[in-house]
Amino acid sequence: MFAKLPQSLPFGKHLLPDEAKLAFRSQPSGIAKLATTRNIPATDSYWDQYVTLFDSASEVYSLITANDLRRALLAAPENIATLIRVICSRLFNLVSDHTFPTPPQSAAFTFIKSTTTAANSERNTTKEALNCVRVLQRVFPVVFEVENETSRFEMEVLWKKEVLPYQPDDDEAPAVSSQTQFVIEDDDSDDEEGGRKAGPATSSSSPPPVPPKKAPKTGPSLAERLFSCIIDLLFCCGFTLPTKIQHDHYKINYVIWEKGVGSTVDPGPSHQYDANKTEVLRLLLVLLSREIYVAPAASLLAPSFYTLHFVQQTPRRDVLTVLCSLLNTCLNAPATASGMAAIGAVTGKLPYNHLVFKGEDPRTTLVSVCFQILVVLLDFQSATARDVIVGAGEQQTSAPTVQTNAFRYFLAKLHRIQDFEFILHGIVGILEEQMASYNNLLPGSRKGVPYIVETVVFFWKMIELNKKFRAYLLNSDKAGDVLAYLLTFSLEIKDKPQQHGLCRALSYIIQTLSAERAFGMKLTTPMKTPLPAKYNAQGTLGDFMITAIYAIVATTSGALNSIYPALIIALSNAAPYFKGLSVTASTRLVQLFNAFANPTFLLSDEGHPRLLYFMLEVFNSVILHNLSDNPNLVYAILVSHKTFQDLGTFTLARGLREVRRVQLAKEEQAKKAEGDAKGKGRGSGEAHVEKARLLERESQSARQSEENLSRLERQDSGVEVTRPLMSPTSGEPPASRTGSPARASEKARGKMRERRSISMDSELERIASAGVGRNGFVPTQEWVTSWQQGLPLDPVMLLISELLPRLQDLQTRSGAKSSAAITDFLSSVNLSHVLPPPPPINPRRFVWSDASIIWLTSLIWGEIYVRGMTPLGIWNNTNVRLFYVKHSQQQPRQLTETVTNVVGGLLGRGADTSQR
Repeated sequence: MFAKLPQSLPFGKHLLPDEAKLAFRSQPSGIAKLATTRNIPATDSYWDQYVTLFDSASEVYSLITANDLRRALLAAPENIATLIRVICSRLFNLVSDHTFPTPPQSAAFTFIKSTTTAANSERNTTKEALNCVRVLQRVFPVVFEVENETSRFEMEVLWKKEVLPYQPDDDEAPAVSSQTQFVIEDDDSDDEEGGRKAGPATSSSSPPPVPPKKAPKTGPSLAERLFSCIIDLLFCCGFTLPTKIQHDHYKINYVIWEKGVGSTVDPGPSHQYDANKTEVLRLLLVLLSREIYVAPAASLLAPSFYTLHFVQQTPRRDVLTVLCSLLNTCLNAPATASGMAAIGAVTGKLPYNHLVFKGEDPRTTLVSVCFQILVVLLDFQSATARDVIVGAGEQQTSAPTVQTNAFRYFLAKLHRIQDFEFILHGIVGILEEQMASYNNLLPGSRKGVPYIVETVVFFWKMIELNKKFRAYLLNSDKAGDVLAYLLTFSLEIKDKPQQHGLCRALSYIIQTLSAERAFGMKLTTPMKTPLPAKYNAQGTLGDFMITAIYAIVATTSGALNSIYPALIIALSNAAPYFKGLSVTASTRLVQLFNAFANPTFLLSDEGHPRLLYFMLEVFNSVILHNLSDNPNLVYAILVSHKTFQDLGTFTLARGLREVRRVQLAKEEQAKKAEGDAKGKGRGSGEAHVEKARLLERESQSARQSEENLSRLERQDSGVEVTRPLMSPTSGEPPASRTGSPARASEKARGKMRERRSISMDSELERIASAGVGRNGFVPTQEWVTSWQQGLPLDPVMLLISELLPRLQDLQTRSGAKSSAAITDFLSSVNLSHVLPPPPPINPRRFVWSDASIIWLTSLIWGEIYVRGMTPLGIWNNTNVRLFYVKHSQQQPRQLTETVTNVVGGLLGRGADTSQR
């Protein structure tokens, strides 16, 4: 195999490859020339080194820094324009060159070839094409950051139409028809004639008409040609596809990469081409990333020209081929998951395999980039790419069209059962792989799926855009597993602030699924999904849904306030289908209600009462639809009857009284702890005396505050709406305690009542604004009345008034206190003569708004940005505007970190090993 190697290595007069790269970085004729020499001609040999010098993407990113490009863009912008034009032109020419691609060589031959100048004189067109792609990846992010909107530089260099030279025989040239690989019928396309229509006949005596001045013909812009070239490279035999599928000398073959949606034939293994696909796809992702350099407020009105062109102007054949190729590569991932190509099936199941085999797995990297591009394209809704609104009133919906976003449109049009089966199998496989990283006896032994966020977002897009797939999912036996996995992921990441965006997306997905009747019918099925033992997933799927949502709400201390409504609405949507709820699930529901009814929570935010409203809807739905099937929940409601009854007469003063009581209890506990700490240095008798004094003063203060608030509550109990809160205009001393109230005149007593009212208003305002409200929110009685009168309390109060006396009588008369007797009694009750008829089930569906669209776009690109923050990342050190980037100082990693984590985990001393 080494017969053709040169006899000697001619290193004498020529630079070694590493020396040439060092010279490019340090010599004036290298990268520095880009900013120091103005107007470098496009024909200058200077540009050749950008195509032939580098051997890897890391070399491009290390030898050409963002500051180098930014400096040149300011000092000599014409050179950056020439660089872009020259590199694009080289890439276009390479694709049509008969020597491209260069056949791949063995690793040993490639290494020796890179160390010899003579052998290196052989042209490697594959290397040149990859370097063109890498340089463009490096340049575009710096160009994109120039202005908030598309800069004049971009418009002039990339989007200006190219004027074609005039050809006299253009009019007589016959139309050339290109036969595509497959034809897609479209009823929406307009019929156009290939030639010009004939005008009316003219007499021979009339002078010939003067032909109008023809406008110069223009060709596609540089950006449009670059998109076409990228698509060709993605389907180039010998570069990104196996050579065996090449037809004659036509190396571009638009075939779907892998078996799956739209293809039943597998072109064959192409592991050696995965890296090339990744490089080209990364360039496509860089072009689509123009979105992240626009502020959120302008993102829907100032769309990225690049993404807009790709989703609207790409030919249908290319849209379908790209869409199906991305889909199949992503969803075949579980079958070809991690590991080296030869022993991947074995290493994928070994514990700690991600610590043994270092470096990136090319297949995992390819799947990640495919997922990223897929969700970016399916998410894009800006300007003319917004879905079209159809229907009216309650039936109003929105849907994509082939003109708005072809990728969203064709995803929504999938309908074959085998395609749905393939998609669902792939999604569930990825979710199971992620679950395996949680459910393992050896901590950290399995690495999580790096593209789990993109998988969740893609699943959301599938059930949002394709109603037939949503119905297929909910009618399949995998529906329960998917719900269990989504809830488990929420439980796993709820305490990680950097993943709260994913937690929010999961809550919206659960709300979307809960609005379907088929979802509700699944809630009575027993839990069979294998989950980590710590979640104790027993009972039915409905039981697990309730306990999981309770755990998310109850253990996050308000950190996930934004997702509480979606989760509670999901419970409200599912409540009409709850049957046979367990004691634990029933208790959790009432505990959630009690937490939301707590005045400290209820009065702290303007939006909190709606959570109480949704929880009452949950109870009402169970009572009106399946009363006798849920004795455990009915009993839990009866036990907590006082909370429901107090809510019916709730006033601001009563709530503030409870808030103050809790505050005093906390202060007393804190002072007690402080007194105990100080008492350690004193004698025992002195400590007890001091403690008694503190408790006495606190108890007096608490009694005085409660008496004041009690008087205020009595004054307020007969009035539905009080005056707005006002600060006192003057501070008057309290009434004298020595005088007898009986001796005071009516006028004096009136003034005393006025002073007391002013004092109470001051106390009320102080507590409301300083002790309860958050972010400046001050609760008022008018606000309390506005939501308190609208609470749907009637069904629950009817239930309590009817069953509570009967239950108490049963327990008193027969001594029946066992759970079995109570359950039998509550299972046999019938309140149809008392309760109103059950209303039609009308679930609350998730509705997209401009804010939620921008939020999801930020979540997607934020994840892509963070994943790309390697030392030589694509978007590093560029001015991103779509989201805020917060850099945290990383601790230096030590060689013993891995061993410490493994041993510490086994011995129960492991620390948090998360990287982000």
